[in-house]
Amino acid sequence: MSDTEKTSNFIRHIIEADLAAGKYAARAWSGKPGPAAQQKLGAGDTAKIRTRFPPEPNGYLHFGHAKSICLNFGLARDYDGACHLRFDDTNPEKEEQEYADSIIDAVRWLGFDWHFGAENNLYHASDYFPWMLAFAEKLIDAGHAYVDSQTPEEMRARRGTLTEAGKDSPFRTRTAAENRELFARMKAGEFADGTHVLRAKINMASSNINLRDPTIYRIRHATHHNTGDTWCIYPMYTFAHPIEDALENITHSICTLEFEDQRPFYDWLLTRLAELGCVNTPLPQQIEFSRLNLSYVVLSKRKLIQLVEEKHVSGWDDPRLPTLVGARRRGYTPEGFRHFAEMIGVSKSDSWIDFSVFEECQRQHLNDIAPRRIAVLDPVKLIIDNYPDKQEEMCEAPNHPQKPEWGKRPIPFSKELWIEREDFMETPIKGYFRLFPGNTVRLRYGFVIKCIGCDKDASGKITAVHCEYLPDSKSGTPGSDTYKVKGNIHWVSAAHAYAAEVRLYDRLFAVEAPGADGGDFISDLNQNSRITVKAQLEPTLKNAAAEERFQFERHGYFIADHVDSTSGTPIFNRIVTLKESWHGTAKK
Repeated sequence: MSDTEKTSNFIRHIIEADLAAGKYAARAWSGKPGPAAQQKLGAGDTAKIRTRFPPEPNGYLHFGHAKSICLNFGLARDYDGACHLRFDDTNPEKEEQEYADSIIDAVRWLGFDWHFGAENNLYHASDYFPWMLAFAEKLIDAGHAYVDSQTPEEMRARRGTLTEAGKDSPFRTRTAAENRELFARMKAGEFADGTHVLRAKINMASSNINLRDPTIYRIRHATHHNTGDTWCIYPMYTFAHPIEDALENITHSICTLEFEDQRPFYDWLLTRLAELGCVNTPLPQQIEFSRLNLSYVVLSKRKLIQLVEEKHVSGWDDPRLPTLVGARRRGYTPEGFRHFAEMIGVSKSDSWIDFSVFEECQRQHLNDIAPRRIAVLDPVKLIIDNYPDKQEEMCEAPNHPQKPEWGKRPIPFSKELWIEREDFMETPIKGYFRLFPGNTVRLRYGFVIKCIGCDKDASGKITAVHCEYLPDSKSGTPGSDTYKVKGNIHWVSAAHAYAAEVRLYDRLFAVEAPGADGGDFISDLNQNSRITVKAQLEPTLKNAAAEERFQFERHGYFIADHVDSTSGTPIFNRIVTLKESWHGTAKK
């Protein structure tokens, strides 16, 4: 996207104002994360800004993360800066390497990279644990932190409310020496989980509850996926996050609105650490924006886990889930995601985005990149009675009607074809222009035909449609121009087509706001979100590569998911229909 096409927003305004003022121009950078003493030995930072995407590796990324990825990496790209991928792995009990690997894959799939020049800006917050410990000890020595030995219940009772001030802990007056000794014993593993915590000493009467002496370290005897059993005390996220930003020389720490109330503590902590000479200056600034709220979708990790564990979906990569691994299997494109993120922009106010906006962004890109192919999803036999029994010939179809440079492909034509069942109606309704007895239509890329009747089974179901063709009406020949018909239907040759499984995916939920007003979101599932059909496909699709996308004419956009172990042919997933066709129920 060119500079003139970039959507302006308040975050861009902040960055541009900072760059114009030279706010970070003189900042030193040693080439890797570290405290102030290390950074000051480095030269000037060649990255004009530094942003970061800091996921916790405790689950699979979803559409909301995609917005954050596109925002942070996109801003760094647009302003000659660097974006760091940082695993915020400060919680030893929930994190796994499987999730870390999937996050790396997702960021790359969306088209972004964490390298800047020679820098490989892939980091783990757990690698900073020694610095975090040293900073905590400096806060203790300066009287800004203390060890609290209250029970969790006692701490909650003294915390106060939004209208009532909190009360000081009875352990708040411990001396620095006492606090250092207790903290060292915590680190040495002498105490059980929950026995003590380290708290920042700020103001228990603050109107912002987050400044009422927040906990910054807790005891957790648990094995960490990156550091093993080295530690039994772990920093709280609200303590670790600003330190991580400062160690990495982040300029603009962009996060969602739920962290807005935490910004005063973010600023308090970094200011204290800067005063103590721990972190580089100028300090990072936290900027909040509204998270993605998408209709017909749930992004809650708890709800996504429930959907997987209760087997309402086939797994984390189910194409109906709003996970990025699911989106990839569904066939959504990275370009469509990036276009969507740019289109919806960022703001300070929460708003809902209709899912159709996302689908349209995908359609726009798919329309440009997807070769056209023919598939009959609900096949019924069409027999051309006056076509020679053993004759075959080729018709030509463009690979993309707007891209003549993509050329044409041959499509075999024969006496028996497959057509869509809905393209024949024995007793037509008003305005129906496709096949019915006595009516004339064009077989797309082929001949004009006239319907003469049909065959039925004992139950009255149509088993075959009969027609006659006009030999001089073949598309692309001079004679074809003399025939004017209203109907135009697609087809595949029965002798050359092959049967394949096609999965017609739709929205996972039938209502705009699943589980609204405290309802059971499971009851809002769309029972028709996946329909599997045995389709008849044109022969060129038999060799489709995995993740190759096509437009099936009249039906929508599809992706080759994987190969059927029985038939050895690709299974196709519908990505999105050709146009908006959703008819779900009203919002609850």
